[in-house]
Amino acid sequence: MAFHQWATFKVDDELFGIDVMQVKEVLRFTEMTPVPGSEHYILGIINLRGNVVTVIDTRRLFGLPDAETGDDTRIIVVEFNDQEVIGLVVDSVDEVVNLPQNEVERAPNVSGDEASRRFVQGVCYNNDLLIILLDLTKMLLSITPDTPDDSAY
Repeated sequence: MAFHQWATFKVDDELFGIDVMQVKEVLRFTEMTPVPGSEHYILGIINLRGNVVTVIDTRRLFGLPDAETGDDTRIIVVEFNDQEVIGLVVDSVDEVVNLPQNEVERAPNVSGDEASRRFVQGVCYNNDLLIILLDLTKMLLSITPDTPDDSAY
């Protein structure tokens, strides 16, 4: 049976998962430099060992209410299209879980929000907790419109 590893995190009491292979590191929440004129979901940029990382507020991206950052707030730094890294601000980071691929179900159209539904590639239960599995590449492609779309897929 094929398993897949997912890094899980919480946003607004929902549990989400992203492909663990795309996660580079997890940082504590830090001050960032605002980017004038950027989209509402872009919190700003941080300097990570000489690399500029754009940081995205997942709550705003998913159309959720803003929340205070707390001790558990983290920035998940993810790899996007080989050369770019992007930071995702989440309420807390949970754990890495191994999910059997045959137990991942196609996402039911429960979410009324078209935006977040586009990013969902499936759902899976783990220890009676529903994990919403995100398609990180789709999610990031949808918010980086300045990238020329000449990709092979």
